[in-house]
Amino acid sequence: MNIFYIIVLLVLGALFLVAEIVLLPGVTIGAILALGCYAGAIYLGFAFYGTTAGVVVVVATLLLSLITVILSLRAKTWQKLSLQKNIDSVSSELPEHSVAVGARGVAISRISPMGTIEVNGKRYEAKSDLLIDQREEVEVVGFENFSVLVKRVDK
Repeated sequence: MNIFYIIVLLVLGALFLVAEIVLLPGVTIGAILALGCYAGAIYLGFAFYGTTAGVVVVVATLLLSLITVILSLRAKTWQKLSLQKNIDSVSSELPEHSVAVGARGVAISRISPMGTIEVNGKRYEAKSDLLIDQREEVEVVGFENFSVLVKRVDK
């Protein structure tokens, strides 16, 4: 039954070592748990089976740790779990791609200094230096990040 505990402790130590390398970098709880499991397995090997078995457990621990580290750091191991598709979309369309400077629209909300406008049936976040009331006609004069710069159309 003690051999079962030694094997379980070695496997748990390897799992904690993988968690330390991949998920929890730095000397944290994963490393401490891995060392504790390895120490427990080595102690059980020496205490219940003698020096020869203890040395075998030490060698098995070192080999298992080496194999675990190598497999954890190989690129092919994690490529199977990683996203393979390229993401080429954007969060939202830039206003300068769909509306031109000089286009006219109407203020959906009060613009003071930010608000919403509608141009050609599409709504945009707008910015103005002047106060523009709701339902006033506006003209696009430029762009700033994802905002449309507007001015009030004089009648």
